[in-house]
Amino acid sequence: MESLFAKYGYTPDRDHITKRLDAIALGIDSITSPEILKKCLSLMDLTTLHTEDTVASVKKLVAKVNSFMKDYPDYPLPASICVYPNFGSVVKEDLASEEVHVTTVAGCFPTSQSFLEVKVKECEMAVEAGADEIDIVLALNAFLADDEQAARTEIRTMRTAIDAAAAKAGRKVVFKVILETGMLVTPERIANASFIAMEEGADFIKTSTGKVSVNATPMAAFVMCECIKAFCEKTGKKVGFKAAGGISTAKDAVCYYSIVKTILGDEWLDKEFFRFGVSRLANALMSAIEQKTVAYF
Repeated sequence: MESLFAKYGYTPDRDHITKRLDAIALGIDSITSPEILKKCLSLMDLTTLHTEDTVASVKKLVAKVNSFMKDYPDYPLPASICVYPNFGSVVKEDLASEEVHVTTVAGCFPTSQSFLEVKVKECEMAVEAGADEIDIVLALNAFLADDEQAARTEIRTMRTAIDAAAAKAGRKVVFKVILETGMLVTPERIANASFIAMEEGADFIKTSTGKVSVNATPMAAFVMCECIKAFCEKTGKKVGFKAAGGISTAKDAVCYYSIVKTILGDEWLDKEFFRFGVSRLANALMSAIEQKTVAYF
């Protein structure tokens, strides 16, 4: 851990983080505007990851996205629709806009508890089913046991398999690594996991699955964004940030937007480098913009 912190010239400073987050919280109301809320809407991976998902329910969500531009012509489309890998082909076949990507989870989401060969096969099948982006979970069974090499190997192996399957299909696939920060607890562990994921090929690092008791937090987001900045300064590679899990209000969205803007700057405020993984947030953002209750999605 210390060697990575020395390598990238970054160690989390808890007092600094607390002070910066307090300042961000105080400024949220002053910067909230319809324009910022619409920008947040454009950064969404509109997500359905429920046990009770069916082909019909996924098709219904896709139909809502297809009709959104007609029903709300002044609003941007979401960045992607995120589903379980077995529904990737459903989204791909029904989605009307190429602007909206197909995102699937894979690698035995949400626990990452299985054989690596099974995780790899699921990643490959997700690409074959049409995924433009794949979100996998850091192998906490290895990372929390201090077997960082095994955790690295899993990320790298899935990245390689996804790239090979994508090349075979003549395209590229965005690779996101979920750290499950609520299980990592400390800023130091979150930073360590961030650097490991980025070194092993993550295009994005993501806070959470949304399936545990503690999901995205401003503290985790702040640390991850500082790691992204340090990694970019050292390597020249820009890695994206995705906040997911428990983000359900317009104020939540503006908080994470402000963290990214404060640490990484305006060039990260684009769907190429910043996402929200959300199921409830879309209606909350629309309600805040319209100043009335909206239940579109």
